[in-house]
Amino acid sequence: MKKQLLIKNGVVVNEDRQFKADVYIQDGVIQKVGEIDQSSLPNDCPVLDVAGKLLVPGGIDTHTHFQLPFMGTVAVDDFDIGTKASIAGGTTFIIDFVIPSKGESILKAYDQWRKWADEKVNCDYSLHVAITWWSEEVSRDMEILVKERGVNSFKVFMAYKGSFMVTDEEMFHIFKRCKELGAIAQVHAENGDMVHEGQKKMLEMGICGPEGHEMARPEEVEAEATNRAIMIANRVNTPVYIVHVMSKGAAEVISKHKKEGKKVYGEPIAAGLGVDGTHMWNKDWRHAAAYVMGPPIRPDPQTKEVLMDYLASGDLSCVGTDNCTFCADQKALGKDDFTKIPNGVNGVEDRMSIVWENGVNKGKLTPSEFVRATSSAAAKIFNIYPQKGRIDVGSDGDIAVWDPQATKTISASTHHHAVDFNIFEGIQVKGIATHTIVSGNVVWENNTLKTVKGSGKFVPRKPFGCVFDGIVTRDELRNELLRKVDREPYTGPVIVLDK
Repeated sequence: MKKQLLIKNGVVVNEDRQFKADVYIQDGVIQKVGEIDQSSLPNDCPVLDVAGKLLVPGGIDTHTHFQLPFMGTVAVDDFDIGTKASIAGGTTFIIDFVIPSKGESILKAYDQWRKWADEKVNCDYSLHVAITWWSEEVSRDMEILVKERGVNSFKVFMAYKGSFMVTDEEMFHIFKRCKELGAIAQVHAENGDMVHEGQKKMLEMGICGPEGHEMARPEEVEAEATNRAIMIANRVNTPVYIVHVMSKGAAEVISKHKKEGKKVYGEPIAAGLGVDGTHMWNKDWRHAAAYVMGPPIRPDPQTKEVLMDYLASGDLSCVGTDNCTFCADQKALGKDDFTKIPNGVNGVEDRMSIVWENGVNKGKLTPSEFVRATSSAAAKIFNIYPQKGRIDVGSDGDIAVWDPQATKTISASTHHHAVDFNIFEGIQVKGIATHTIVSGNVVWENNTLKTVKGSGKFVPRKPFGCVFDGIVTRDELRNELLRKVDREPYTGPVIVLDK
């Protein structure tokens, strides 16, 4: 029996236009978009009437860390809970990160993440892979991941000295390998040496609380590393994607390089667009610690406005969350030393509403630009467009029914995360997903989840997506400028150096 759904009387919003239309989905794939005569469909076809509401492509969260082992504990949102939370907010596709330890096989780590995810996910997903060390083995395994395992993105850390951090020389070679394989290089951009020194200074001064976290890794540390990562990628001539852009300085660096024609993409996250870091100075330690993540949420209250402006201009590309949740008791591992507070915050459930509230409702984004920021740009960068990120014939039946007039107050008491705190607590948003449709199934309706654990599938991503357009031409033009000068051999005197 064919699985069917007819969505009637909606306004379809894609990144390039919006229009009134019905949408018919069969066996998980969109078959028709336009005015659809219901009598032309089987009598038993379910109908969802969404009059007065928008139909937007299901959201794509480019950056999650579900059930991540980190800093001695494990993130409490696993792949079941995390994808439920994402669906409750209108997000239907997530890309999580495989993060192997130094010296660990990246293939073994990938297999572990697939095992964790495949049995739990409630929507489709894919995986980035972090490269935390460099060797011929890693280089060979990267090729296997690209050609056989559906990975087209690899992340390096410039921070977390002694664990995940790679050197500039290693980063150069990793970027070269990414270019050869057609995979996009991703970077956590903070100057790890300066962060390490900053942490030591804070502790020596007796600053042990959560506020020390931000002061140890200020904005210039992020901006400098962002500039260095883009420079190294440009020397290789390969596209680079800066994850979780958290500061005005880092965003300004990305904007400058984009204007110079560099192949760079910046990812703001819901936390940086929705709150400020002054919470880390709160007198209540548990409250303050809940906001600790890296790079830090900046205390300047204007930062979220500026980041939204850069997103609206296109200088920043698409919105992730870095969803990596730890309960208050887990955060308390760092009660006497902020460097031991597990880094991470929530965001996957509230991402789309935060972007709508601070973007569309403030006149900075149009509905179509909202779709670009929350879905279609990510689909293009990571080469799954138009399968994901668009409502069109042949695209997957992943749709959020969006009510721009509906409101909710964000709270840990009502969210669908496992974590006992919400960094957006008390914020009222206008614009929410009233229904979420995954593969043609209505799995979020009337504030109720109807998900099926393990029903999502892994989506392999092919290399050499549109981010690589023009790279060969750039190489050819650059090489034309690298000319040897033909000259007569030098026969003059040469100084004799003392031995």
